[in-house]
Amino acid sequence: MSIISPQTIKLKATASSKEEAIRIAGNLLVEAGHVTADYVEGMLAREQTMSTYIGNGVAIPHGQFENKAAIKSTGISVVQFLDGIEWEEDETAYMVIGIAATANEHVGVLTNLAEVIEEPEDADKLIHATDPMEIVERLSRPQEESELA
Repeated sequence: MSIISPQTIKLKATASSKEEAIRIAGNLLVEAGHVTADYVEGMLAREQTMSTYIGNGVAIPHGQFENKAAIKSTGISVVQFLDGIEWEEDETAYMVIGIAATANEHVGVLTNLAEVIEEPEDADKLIHATDPMEIVERLSRPQEESELA
């Protein structure tokens, strides 16, 4: 099972709140078999303790240590909100990336994500992707390739 695949990506989604956006991201992980439904509740609880907004229109909701038992396998979901979701005051998320990890398998994807969103123009390209494979390829790219791109 791949950590990120087109099946865990939803483009042009809509939500009325960040809670609904987190549920959409979490449910993609549930449907893919990466987590149980309990993990989605853990993602919501985590968000209440500390914001997962990381900048340039991207949020990365995830569970807490207490939610480890709800993780079956490492997986990442990506949900695109073209109209944006108010995440914090004066912060709008256009891409919500749900993360569930059993070990450090997700670190490469997070490293690539950090590189992509560091530059607003690159973050914008990712946020406005029109094909799930664009997102998979960009976030799965090996480090050496990322540095050359």
